[in-house]
Amino acid sequence: GSNLLVKDSGYDGAIVEVDKKISEIDVRGEEIIVEAGAKLSKVATIAMENDLAGFEFAHGIPGNMGGAVVMNAGAYGGEMKDVLKWVKVVDQNGEIQTLENDELELGYRTSRVMKEKMIVLEACIKLDLGVMGDIAEVMALLMSKRKASQPLEYPSAGSTFKRPEGYFAGKLVQDAGMKGYRVGDAMVSDKHSGFVINCGNATATEVIQVIKDVQSKVKEDFGVDLEPEVRIIG
Repeated sequence: GSNLLVKDSGYDGAIVEVDKKISEIDVRGEEIIVEAGAKLSKVATIAMENDLAGFEFAHGIPGNMGGAVVMNAGAYGGEMKDVLKWVKVVDQNGEIQTLENDELELGYRTSRVMKEKMIVLEACIKLDLGVMGDIAEVMALLMSKRKASQPLEYPSAGSTFKRPEGYFAGKLVQDAGMKGYRVGDAMVSDKHSGFVINCGNATATEVIQVIKDVQSKVKEDFGVDLEPEVRIIG
């Protein structure tokens, strides 16, 4: 996944890759049925081409529909919670369920799907009628903002820390003097302090050490606990 960090020792278990084989996108009026492997950028583009507004926020988020549902992905004032109508999942007993929006327990970077370790099969998003040109303009503006403010030129697992209540993670990291902090090839981005980037051949161990050091310094300086948004397994 685009926000997943696997430890250098690997993962002792099975990993199912949800990708191109289940990535169909079906527009039905103002609703779009999206299989879990479909890329968010493609869904946003198809929505635009069908004059459907409300999914522009997801255009620049790297990842697929399944992952976006699991973590209630969001950006620039929008989140999956705003557009999801229902989600079809497989639970830990192997049963297929369809969960409505109000059953998903969608919160800031969390969901019932995440808590109960379900697998997303497909989702239905409900959008609004709009004008293709206006939608394209919003998407271009948001992408421009993303490129200007985020270190997209370097590999990373995305935004490293969740936003603490009442604060911005990146500003806390910067104010703690950790901007540019580096262990091996893992570094706090000097473009956006909320990202730990790979400057060359960083190991997972180096990335994790940077995360721990940043957490420790922010806690020491401001008394705030930074919780990783990156999911670390292994």
